Amino acid sequence: MKRLLKLGVVTSALVLLVGTPAFAQDGISLEDLAVATIVLYLMVSTVLVFIMHAGFAMLEAGFTRQKNVANIIGKNLMTISLGILVYYAIGWGIMYGEQVAGLFGTDGFFLTNAPYDTAETGYTLEIDFAFQAMFAATAATIVSGAVAERMKFGAYVAVAVVMTGLIYPIVGAWTWGGGWIDALGFADFAGSTIVHLTGGVAGLVGAAFLGPRIGKFDAKTGKARAIPGHSIVLGALGTLLLFFGWFGFNGGSVLELDGELIGFVIVTTALAGGAGGSAAGIFSRLVHGKWDVAMMANGILAGLVGITAGADAVSFNMAALVGLLAGVVVSVSVTMIDSLKIDDPVGAVSVHGTCGILGTLWVGLAATDGGLFFGGGAELLLAQLIGIVGVIAWVGIASAILFGTLKAMGQLRVSEEEEIEGLDVHEHGVAGYPEAVTSRS
Repeated sequence: MKRLLKLGVVTSALVLLVGTPAFAQDGISLEDLAVATIVLYLMVSTVLVFIMHAGFAMLEAGFTRQKNVANIIGKNLMTISLGILVYYAIGWGIMYGEQVAGLFGTDGFFLTNAPYDTAETGYTLEIDFAFQAMFAATAATIVSGAVAERMKFGAYVAVAVVMTGLIYPIVGAWTWGGGWIDALGFADFAGSTIVHLTGGVAGLVGAAFLGPRIGKFDAKTGKARAIPGHSIVLGALGTLLLFFGWFGFNGGSVLELDGELIGFVIVTTALAGGAGGSAAGIFSRLVHGKWDVAMMANGILAGLVGITAGADAVSFNMAALVGLLAGVVVSVSVTMIDSLKIDDPVGAVSVHGTCGILGTLWVGLAATDGGLFFGGGAELLLAQLIGIVGVIAWVGIASAILFGTLKAMGQLRVSEEEEIEGLDVHEHGVAGYPEAVTSRS
């Protein structure tokens, strides 16, 4: 009844448009209309999250070199394509099937779950799967940026399959699927840990196993060298597409037509993203003397990752504050990752991994209901910390086995010649910018 009342205005308008007799004649009840409206809302949210994959493709392409653009685009195309299929066949069942000891699901493969009781959920099994499949592919595509410009395409395809079919679904089963981490009281509204930290840890492990790109670190001093991407324009376009899609990522995660909560989540998301970009830009100016455009882009994304866990739980001011912190943290983290001699071409580990941790802990600190800053004690913060450690351990170990196996098989990294000449021609037989290649010949 509560859900139906929230839909009253929309329902009334539709009744006036199509006429009450038509409803009676076609057998359409108010409950059916309520479900259809929520399904429509989730469909729009699904489309917005899908658009984020275009954002990832443009961001990674822009912040890497011209000779590897087709490779980047190919990886993103395969991630969303294979990701949907693998999550349908395996991942969904592991994540949301009947659980064994709060660890993983054992049924629902190929979407064979019993239909949802729409009177209870308000939406259908099918639209829930479609929305969740976009999240699974997002966790996988984060890895793409961290391992860019030196990984074999076939190896990346294997990683995308394992990420969407096993690694991410296990994390999801422990949390959103009602597993052992969820039982602790762990709170992650839209996936700072579940999606972003999962992708960030896998990306870190992958980059470590691959080793740095040729020329990334000075042979004598060991200092990191900047390897500029070929298009700030594409990088910025990708960032803005991601910001755009994030309103569906977070807004859709409300999973019901609660207008007040949806509006609240949209505002906290916008504030954190804006604060992250502002902080990163100002920080780069103060520290390095220049307004670093690429860092502004990563700052926006860092702020968005930082608010994703608590978009429904922290105040507007706390949302802006976590965005400001994330904008600075991501800048520092990029430098720290370089100091470890790990080459992350687009800063994916810092954006999604480091700021995923920040955002998840922020719930334990700043949630208006249960946060340490608001008199809630340390219980929620402890649950958040345990959840983070558990996810890092699982993803780190599973990723190490995956990348280690590929490396042992000699299937992980392209040859030195292929890396120098570019992955586009060697891996795909086509240049991302054919005119540029022709002009040099």
